[in-house]
Amino acid sequence: MNRTADPIRCAEVEFQPGGLRSPAFGDRYFMPGRGLAESRAVFIEGNNLPTRFQALREGQCFVIGELGFGTGLNALLAADCFHRHAHPESRLRIFSAEKFPLAHDDLERALGSYPELARWREAVLDQYPPPAPGFHRLILSERIDLVLMLGDAESTWRQLGGQLNSQIDGWFLDGFAPACNPDMWTDRLFQALARSSRPGATLSTFTAAGNVRRGLQAAGFSVRKVPGFAAKRERLAGQWPGENEPIVLRRGRALVAGAGLAGATTARALAERGWEVQVIDRRGPASGASGNSAGVLYTTPSAHLTPQNRFYQTAFIRAQSWLRRHRFPDDPTDGRLNDVLQYPTSTKHRNKLEQALESGAWPRELLSRHDDDAYVLHGGGYLSPPRWVEQLLDHPAIDIVRGEIRSLDQQGALVLGDGRALRADATVICLAHHSAKIDPLNWLFIKRIRGQVSECAPTAASARWRQAVCHGGYLTPALDGHHCVGASYDLKRPEHGLDPADDETNLAQLRDFLPERWAELGAEDIDIFASRVGVRCQSPDFLPQAGPLPEPRARPHGFVRGAWLNIAHGSRGLTHTPLTADLLADQLCALPPSLEPELIDALAPERFVLRARRRQPDWGPNDPPE
Repeated sequence: MNRTADPIRCAEVEFQPGGLRSPAFGDRYFMPGRGLAESRAVFIEGNNLPTRFQALREGQCFVIGELGFGTGLNALLAADCFHRHAHPESRLRIFSAEKFPLAHDDLERALGSYPELARWREAVLDQYPPPAPGFHRLILSERIDLVLMLGDAESTWRQLGGQLNSQIDGWFLDGFAPACNPDMWTDRLFQALARSSRPGATLSTFTAAGNVRRGLQAAGFSVRKVPGFAAKRERLAGQWPGENEPIVLRRGRALVAGAGLAGATTARALAERGWEVQVIDRRGPASGASGNSAGVLYTTPSAHLTPQNRFYQTAFIRAQSWLRRHRFPDDPTDGRLNDVLQYPTSTKHRNKLEQALESGAWPRELLSRHDDDAYVLHGGGYLSPPRWVEQLLDHPAIDIVRGEIRSLDQQGALVLGDGRALRADATVICLAHHSAKIDPLNWLFIKRIRGQVSECAPTAASARWRQAVCHGGYLTPALDGHHCVGASYDLKRPEHGLDPADDETNLAQLRDFLPERWAELGAEDIDIFASRVGVRCQSPDFLPQAGPLPEPRARPHGFVRGAWLNIAHGSRGLTHTPLTADLLADQLCALPPSLEPELIDALAPERFVLRARRRQPDWGPNDPPE
């Protein structure tokens, strides 16, 4: 079912002496003056985390689920406890749901009085997402990450009940008091927690309310009353049946076919999770469509938060997070993340942007009006894809191999043109439209779309440009001594040869949409000193294909074990590939994924095979993003 999410509204809060209060719920976020001690006693000690973290073995991952992120105090304390006690080769992943997140400034103020948590506070504040629905992955350290799930707790955890497949080891039940916020403490929610609980999972909460105790017991938890903290007489603690044994992560050797944006992000995500990675490419890094000298980090805002549009939004936010974490761009020669100006291409497009803004689906931290003619995509920008790829592949666990891939055998081995067969524990195909040239993958559901970019010499006027601009095409400030004007879009002629007519089309489009920029670039005397052609790879429904390689309907013998896809990013490789790389790496590691289940299903390559089996046509959005 394609669920439409609701926009996220930040919490309204009151800062009072010793504590933070929610006037909407009539309750405090923590005990005045004793928030740190209360959280540590109720949630950290209440789940026996110091001892359990100390017992973790190499390769194990402990998973915490939380109701009510609030100020993030519980998550920060859990991170600090794990850092102090856990095996250096173990991991911690925290899933925390929050319907009304604090605004960034309020969160910073709320956490400012805990200097002992400064390391974790700064990590959260640096990556804290804008108030947009969905899953947002925050990297607190090399071994600890937090998946902040913005949205209603009940619907979020009900979705996750099947996806997490009983992987939560400990629960923090920390919503506002049941009398103040009854929607947080429902039987349906308790049943969802039960479905997500690993054998022996523990739970702890500050409340001792009878309806909470009975609801948890009805869901299958054993629940008991224990002494409360400070003046609170009692609270609840509980456990899911069985003996707890945290999951063991899968690690090994991976082959990544392709050294463009998809291959580089996939390789980096796997390497950061402990895999050894070989990247195989015929011509080396960023030699295909990812080799354009400049690309734009942007996306398509919409007021309708369907799975497709949520993917566009979440991927845009995830890409920004990756770039900040890797400190790219580091200097102007790499590009700038200084926002993107979006000029509407039609009345329909303008209305779509207005609706996205007015609905609240796109918060003003991401989208705002620039003036009467344009909008601003905050956090976007222009980058050098080859330099980004180079930085991603610069990791001691990543090795680059030159070779042309001829075929993929049924066990996932890559057979090269010189006869070599490369084998590993997993193989990820990231070759865009070239993926369909590998035997036996010629059945893949993809389209090839030719695009030519015109590289133009700067003038005295254009050298002052500082922001990328999107219109019918796009225009970048000068990078490496030239502007990129593009790009043509040709479904009928997907060959690589340069065509002067495409350059004329690019400049005519610039003239029609942005006549002042066209004039500043030289008008009829614009100096095109180079052109570059790339062939985009796109799915029929405009979403990438990221997940295990499915079995085709017509050729069951073409099924390949241990093979995965990360393809069909169209012209959005900079924006989409960090999120799909995270998804694939989580799946290969057997980590609970940092992406909501509906989006995982929307990206699964299997979706086209299932449609073909049901004899349904492929479909796309009414307003294609390209």
